[in-house]
Amino acid sequence: MSPAPIPIRMFYMLLPALLTGCVVGPDYRTPQPVVPTAWHSDTGGGLKTVPLESARLTRWWQTLDDPLLSRLVAEAAANNLDLKLAEARLREARARRGLSASDQYPALKAGAGVDHNRSSGEMGVGGGRVSDAYSAQFDASWEPDLFGGKRRALEAASATSEAAEENLRDVQVSLLAEVVLNYIEVRSSQEQINITRATITSLTETVQIADWRLQAGLVSQLDLEQARLNLEQTRAQLPALSSTMEQSRNNLALLLGRNPGTLEELQAAGPIPSAKAQIAIGIPAETLRRRPDIRRAERQLAAATAQIGQAEADRYPNLSLSGTIGLQASSLGNLLQPGAYLYTLAANTAVTIFDGGRLRQKVEIQNALQQQALISYQSAVKSALRDVENALTAYAGEQNRRQSLQDAVQAAKSAVELATSKYAAGLIDFQPVLDSQRSLLSLRNQLTQSQAAVTSNLARLYKAVGGGWSNSSVDSSTPSDNSSGEKS
Repeated sequence: MSPAPIPIRMFYMLLPALLTGCVVGPDYRTPQPVVPTAWHSDTGGGLKTVPLESARLTRWWQTLDDPLLSRLVAEAAANNLDLKLAEARLREARARRGLSASDQYPALKAGAGVDHNRSSGEMGVGGGRVSDAYSAQFDASWEPDLFGGKRRALEAASATSEAAEENLRDVQVSLLAEVVLNYIEVRSSQEQINITRATITSLTETVQIADWRLQAGLVSQLDLEQARLNLEQTRAQLPALSSTMEQSRNNLALLLGRNPGTLEELQAAGPIPSAKAQIAIGIPAETLRRRPDIRRAERQLAAATAQIGQAEADRYPNLSLSGTIGLQASSLGNLLQPGAYLYTLAANTAVTIFDGGRLRQKVEIQNALQQQALISYQSAVKSALRDVENALTAYAGEQNRRQSLQDAVQAAKSAVELATSKYAAGLIDFQPVLDSQRSLLSLRNQLTQSQAAVTSNLARLYKAVGGGWSNSSVDSSTPSDNSSGEKS
């Protein structure tokens, strides 16, 4: 069969138009939110505002100078199940992006075959006619992207893949902050347990003093019972503190990908990590560029915008092209003969004439989804600004509270020593001793909680400004030392 020159010539004339086509739907433009030039919260208490590049935000927990904490953070980054789930979702999104990209190319198939047929002879016995048919061919099919539906689908898939990257970073930022927070809770509980045990030792001595004075006939039985009451009330706090410590240890084990009860490293008490006198924070615009949740919301908005064009393209005609080039003969030797050549070329087009408004409503749905994505992005921006402002206020305020509590503890220690010595000398009754001891225990616990709160608020501040990730951490579960981390 000889080729038909006119259809082939027309196909090549139309090919540039088929390849370029037009793209329907809105083009995406990155929103530019209005943000303040500086933070409104008081940045007293040692805070210093500098550009984020110098803040070393990627490994902010190392500023706490706790080697064990750094090891636990690295373990969480390597083994946490939520992080592994986010990584798997990223691989899925990237594969879907590759699938959308492949839709723009023709599909080519190759095949070969042989048919062996025998017809029956007379009366169905013996003889008969035998015929063979050999074939080899290439088949091609393609749907040109006339109105950009596939290109919009690729835009949406690319933006969704990038949103999955930002989701992985967001999970990492939250994870590393939670590891630090739970570690601080464990250390804080251990410190309070030690304080309570030391207080129990001191109160036991007070009970002995009251008992001696009772035996000497200097006081009544009431003093001894009050001393015992104070002792047992203090002893009763130990189970609750131990339970809180164990819960924090189990929470930390889960973050590390371990089973509960396997954190032998934290069996022994240790100091609460202390924050540096000065830290570095960026301006609001830098925070918005770095926060993974905002970057994810922006990519989701881009995907929703592209999906409008994808839905809009379905309302226009579509074109499909198919063709076959092959050889067919009754024997293998004849496959290469001129008469064995054959080809087919077909073009089909279809357009929806009436569907009850279904395609139009699909476009309207995508418009509404894009509006929702825009609102979500705007909400993420405002939430980020709020988080940083709250963290700044909490961090600075807690440092002032800690200083006041340190002064109060020193005064309470002096009051206990003075009251105990005067009671032993018979100069005062027992009530001032009880009051001073209770105040000292309460203030020491408050001071421990405040020391933990200062470091916890620092962790929340670093989380609020998007600390704890870098570009390389998307492909490696262990964060690298890269403080810039902007999307390339």
